[in-house]
Amino acid sequence: MKRELGIARCGLACCLCSENSECKGCKRDGFLELSWCKDAEWCENRKCVIEKKIRGCYECDPKNCRKGLYSKNVKARAFAEYAKKYGLEELLDCLERNEKAGIIYHIEGIIGDYDDFDNTEDLIQFIKTGNR
Repeated sequence: MKRELGIARCGLACCLCSENSECKGCKRDGFLELSWCKDAEWCENRKCVIEKKIRGCYECDPKNCRKGLYSKNVKARAFAEYAKKYGLEELLDCLERNEKAGIIYHIEGIIGDYDDFDNTEDLIQFIKTGNR
């Protein structure tokens, strides 16, 4: 876990991501200029956060939002909901504990143990307990 990368603006776990080794996390090193990020220009959640002048979707209303990733990604929305309810540090603590217990964020590509959920409530419980 690269805890220093934290949680992305949208709620995804930069700290556990293995997709892009050059990535510095979307909150770090010039968030407004992310030339190293292939998704920066099209990321609707990033644009919304910048426009609202907040640190992340977790400071807004992720539960009722369906913009960008939230239109179909249960994982991003559930992570943001968790951070809103329990705080970023608690989310990071749970993710670190879960990783040590063998829960994998990216098993194949960007799909992992946190992706096999149909609703945010079940995923939030999984984040919290590490149990299905």
